[in-house]
Amino acid sequence: MNVTQHDAQSPSRGDQLMQPEPGQQNGRRPWPVIVTRHLVKTYVLGETNVHALRGVSLKIYPSEFVAIMGPSGSGKSSFMNLIGCLDHPTSGDYFLAGMPVSRLRPDDLADIRNRRIGFVFQSFNLLVRDTALTNVMLPMMYAGFSGKEQERRARRALQLVGLGDRTSHLPTQLSGGEQQRVAIARALVNSPSLLLADEPTGNLDSRTSLEIMAVLQSLNERGITIIIVTHNPEVAVYARRQVEMRDGRIVSDEPVTAMRSAQADWSAAVKSTSTTGDMRIQEETQ
Repeated sequence: MNVTQHDAQSPSRGDQLMQPEPGQQNGRRPWPVIVTRHLVKTYVLGETNVHALRGVSLKIYPSEFVAIMGPSGSGKSSFMNLIGCLDHPTSGDYFLAGMPVSRLRPDDLADIRNRRIGFVFQSFNLLVRDTALTNVMLPMMYAGFSGKEQERRARRALQLVGLGDRTSHLPTQLSGGEQQRVAIARALVNSPSLLLADEPTGNLDSRTSLEIMAVLQSLNERGITIIIVTHNPEVAVYARRQVEMRDGRIVSDEPVTAMRSAQADWSAAVKSTSTTGDMRIQEETQ
């Protein structure tokens, strides 16, 4: 099996797929992509108030790979919904690339979700009767791209996740790891500079999880800011920074001093089970 990347020829004007905007410079350090200040989220269930977030403040900088960790009920999914512009905070501020997101109208939030953020979920959410190519093209059908541009971008995104030779395959003809890679490709086609992944390996076995983490690591190396929500510390070791939540609060925020290579660990897993095949995160040539 080959998981490869494709570095296409110089993109045309307006095509910034996988070329995120550089962070604004403030002295020697770029402005953060994400700034949250005292975010609070309270759900009202009948006469009961459920405090999902209790004053969360966090900064995430361009090209970081951050794992948001914590058990069920810790607030990590509520936090992901807020930074993904899927929900509004009860109080507090959220700035995305300098924009006061917590104060924007629903139409503006929808535009941000479509153009600035890519989403990857635990379930692949693929249309079973559509090919990998048409599944990846789907977001662009609603964004006004021409059919030719949709196909060009979709093919390139599939090459970036190592599926350039699977464009005509249906989801049922793909492995679980390949289906998740199609979902990642779909998240990339509108050229986001931020990728949010909510338990992307939750439905996968340990070796296939390494496959997905290797892809995410390779995308991060290209400059994409990645935030992954996970309860699994064996997944979080492949991030560059780990933020742990408990009871709606951040209890630790630490860099990973010895970030593991998912590529290397996948190769070791293959050898240990005597399975033939190879996975490479590298440039794919035509």
